[in-house]
Amino acid sequence: MSSTGSGAYEGFSAEERAAMKDHAEDMKKAARRGGSRAEKAAQAVQDVLAKIAEMQDSDRAMAERVHALVTAAAPALEPKLWYGMPAYAVDGKVVCFFQSAEKFKARYATLGFSDLAQLDEGAMWPAAFALTEVTDEVAARITELVKRAVG
Repeated sequence: MSSTGSGAYEGFSAEERAAMKDHAEDMKKAARRGGSRAEKAAQAVQDVLAKIAEMQDSDRAMAERVHALVTAAAPALEPKLWYGMPAYAVDGKVVCFFQSAEKFKARYATLGFSDLAQLDEGAMWPAAFALTEVTDEVAARITELVKRAVG
């Protein structure tokens, strides 16, 4: 959230407000969908792929690779949009997500995990990872993390 140098709260940033609007739209769209569970799941996958296709070059390339890695490593995870970002869920609850650098004007994209992810390591562990590219080494790490996340 935004604050001034003096620490005074100034409200949500434009990027945060846009993410909240995306989330509200995602929820409305999902609620209006008819059809079987399989049809709804197929449409959610199409929504995720469309969102990835809208991303700028480097974010799009990483998101495409992350999508392929996540869906291969954990087929039980259901792709869905979450705050306008590609996410992967179990029973509708997000386990991991990809956040493009562009979305929050960050210098890197992020692969994040929710508290549902089973990544616990002692008293402290990472729940989000900066991505600047998805090399073979990074892809192997993503695959390992996703597999651990779903247990």
